[in-house]
Amino acid sequence: MQIELKGRNVPVTDDLREHVEKRFRKISNQVPDVVRMEVEFAHENNPAIAEREIAEVTLYLKGKTLRAHDHARDLHHAINLCEEELCRQVKRHREKRTHRREARINSGRMRPAM
Repeated sequence: MQIELKGRNVPVTDDLREHVEKRFRKISNQVPDVVRMEVEFAHENNPAIAEREIAEVTLYLKGKTLRAHDHARDLHHAINLCEEELCRQVKRHREKRTHRREARINSGRMRPAM
């Protein structure tokens, strides 16, 4: 899986890159190799906002785009929250595909022979 990291008001360090690769390894095992993931980091400069670190993850699958957006006090925690949300979305997407495939197979078997 191709992972592209972007930072707005945040430098993309090697530590951040390793954390993203480690956290999203599970998702990369569940989806085909031809997917692309964009991870964007941001820092809000507004002092009134407590959770200033923002992580946005976009996963481009074949025919489907999944997105997760979270914010926290720590950038690593925001990444972890996005990973959990994206895991749920990938699991739901895979289950939908499996159920649709099973429904097509079962509907083909139920047709009366001519």
